[in-house]
Amino acid sequence: MQSPPPATIVVLGTGGTISGAAASPDDDLGYVAGTVGVGTLVAAAPAPVGVRVEAEQVAQLDSKDMDFATWRRLAERVAHHAARPEVAGVVVTHGTDTMEETAYFLGRVVAAAKPVVLTGAMRPATSRGADGPRNLADAIAVAAGAGRAGTVVVFAGSVHAAREVRKVHSRRLDAFDSGEAGPLAVIAEGRIEERRPWPVEAPTGHDLLPQPGRPWPWVEIVTSDAGADGRAVRALVTAGVDGIVVAATGNGSIHRELAAALEEAIATARLPVLRATRCLDGGVAEKPGPSPFASAGALTPVQARVELVLRLLEGRRAGAVAPPG
Repeated sequence: MQSPPPATIVVLGTGGTISGAAASPDDDLGYVAGTVGVGTLVAAAPAPVGVRVEAEQVAQLDSKDMDFATWRRLAERVAHHAARPEVAGVVVTHGTDTMEETAYFLGRVVAAAKPVVLTGAMRPATSRGADGPRNLADAIAVAAGAGRAGTVVVFAGSVHAAREVRKVHSRRLDAFDSGEAGPLAVIAEGRIEERRPWPVEAPTGHDLLPQPGRPWPWVEIVTSDAGADGRAVRALVTAGVDGIVVAATGNGSIHRELAAALEEAIATARLPVLRATRCLDGGVAEKPGPSPFASAGALTPVQARVELVLRLLEGRRAGAVAPPG
């Protein structure tokens, strides 16, 4: 009796610290991100028994420089490989600076009935204590797990939902968290211990995204803080911004001067506004009664920006103008 063919996991490289290189193995800060090829990263990360790993370089960026064109290309490649019958899951190696944004983006647009797993590292590939190989091996193991679907981040032994993950530390190896929700699973000695079900998403499909060379909606984040006023909002409206996310204080409270400028933008320019909170936990719980500002719920401000970009793209596809708020 023939044994079943090995499951295939495709690892898509986009750069980041996990592919960074420094002159010394003791230098964990003075490295150049996006230097080592994804094939080399895969060779250093042991795959589970019965799993075959393919590698493809989609981009080679420091993730602080992530852009919409790369997002589109990445979404296309993830969807392409996830549609292959022999592929059990897709892993994306990514820099940590914008990983929560890319994870949320992929979770919203890639309609895959298989796992899509992002991972990275806080130390470069050349580091004496590189964390990339372990993170990548864990990500491959999670992607190979049967019966899972959706986009997650695997980092430092934890599995985080794309909708809930956020970077919470600038240097620690366990730099990511899921806030009050907690991780979906933890990985111990290669075993994946589920803590709660993976969230069920309803992705839009990557055909929503603009063709190369076509503009994406312009959405900016403004912050409510002590002494805030409306000048930034009015300047953005004059410049032709398509939408604004406000990083509010507390449970979505906004300085009165900033709020007045945002309400003016909604009334006169029909500008959509999403209200997130600067707080890492808690999100924005809607108060009773009407509000001019739609809540971003538990999304971080940067995730809310991705959400508003996608809502505006959905409006374009429907041939409609996105409603205010």
